[in-house]
Amino acid sequence: MKQILFSGMIGLFLTLIGTPLLIKLLARKGYGQFIRDDGPRDHHSKRGTPTMGGIAFILATLIAYALTKVITSSNPTFSGVLVLFLMAGMGLVGFLDDYIKIVKQRSLGLRAKAKMAGQLIVGIAFAVLSLQFADMRGQTPASDRLSFTQDFGWQIGPVLFVIWALFMILAMSNGVNLTDGLDGLATGASVMVFGAYTFIGIWQYQESCANAISAGPACYEVRDPLDLAVVASALMGACFGFLWWNTSPAKIFMGDTGSLALGGALAGLAICSRTELLMAVLGGLFVLITMSVVIQVGSFRLTGKRVFRMAPLQHHFELKGWSEVLVVVRFWIIQGMCVIVGLGIFYGGWQAAK
Repeated sequence: MKQILFSGMIGLFLTLIGTPLLIKLLARKGYGQFIRDDGPRDHHSKRGTPTMGGIAFILATLIAYALTKVITSSNPTFSGVLVLFLMAGMGLVGFLDDYIKIVKQRSLGLRAKAKMAGQLIVGIAFAVLSLQFADMRGQTPASDRLSFTQDFGWQIGPVLFVIWALFMILAMSNGVNLTDGLDGLATGASVMVFGAYTFIGIWQYQESCANAISAGPACYEVRDPLDLAVVASALMGACFGFLWWNTSPAKIFMGDTGSLALGGALAGLAICSRTELLMAVLGGLFVLITMSVVIQVGSFRLTGKRVFRMAPLQHHFELKGWSEVLVVVRFWIIQGMCVIVGLGIFYGGWQAAK
């Protein structure tokens, strides 16, 4: 358990001291945020705030994981490294998008096809590799079965698994990206979900089928649950430190660099911990905000009318007169309730299987 404590503390420390250095560097280079003219008027004052802040917690997470392994003299696992690969790979796609927006002065960043191609390349690589590297018990980082609190149902095969994994990765990445519209909203919500996955990893490790003491009908067939908890803890600590600078009024934005990386990390943790469908509950705020966009677009195309004043959902409440801080705090409360319900379902699944 020392690994989990070390990774979280190192991640927190690195972003607390590293983010202001990144802010100065980005400000010196003039890498500021573009603000949509059709958005809430209060957001116009944010124009020019340094973006691409996701670099801070991506690097902090990678360094925290590596230092933890050195300090505790433990070996990295394929599951942990694959989740970090997915996070960094998606972050790289987001970085290219942010860089083009700022340097090329093109507000939409990467072309849609190029952005999708980058996400697909990273996602497919993760999905294919996650079905490799079986341990002595034959367990690979991911499983080609669908999962809720554990694997269930028939094997869907490697091809359908890759499609399913891509759907999860794209859905979570775009969900976090849509949520990242207000100061601290996506960061704070992500901290809660990473905290939940830290707990889930610890619980799965203690109740692992590889443990002769806990082996039984309720045990978990997860390849490296403890290391997944280490990764989740590093991400939680890194995001917590970043939130100090990202909360209102934000000194820096995570940009697509950060939002795509966080979405990738969340999807990777869900896939490797065999809690894929549970992610829809644990990350309920991301699902809610994504659905608001789907409903808005669908309604406008079918009827010519809008359901919300503006989508994503957080901007609807801003246009209704809620302050930005009020929206963020209330949405954090919603996300906190989603995490509580999700962990309750996870524990209930374990109890039911006993």
